[in-house]
Amino acid sequence: MEIGSIEKNMKEKVKVSIETYRKHTFIDCRVYFEDEEGRWLPTKKGIALNEETIDEVIDLLRKASKQLKKTE
Repeated sequence: MEIGSIEKNMKEKVKVSIETYRKHTFIDCRVYFEDEEGRWLPTKKGIALNEETIDEVIDLLRKASKQLKKTE
C-alpha cells in the first residue's frame, strides 16, 4: 500500500509504502526511476524498516534535521 512519494530529482523519486513479505509487514522506503515510457520502476536502493526500528529512525531524522537547521 503506497503511503506517498517525494521527488528526489527529475528522474527519481522516493516512495514510502507498507509491504508484506513472507508474513512480515514493514515500511519500505525505495528509490524509483522513470523509464522511457513514463513508468515508475523500483531500484535496489532503499531501506525496509520493521515496527521495532521505525521510531528509532524517525528520532534520528529529527535530530539530524535540528542539526541541519543550526548550520544554516
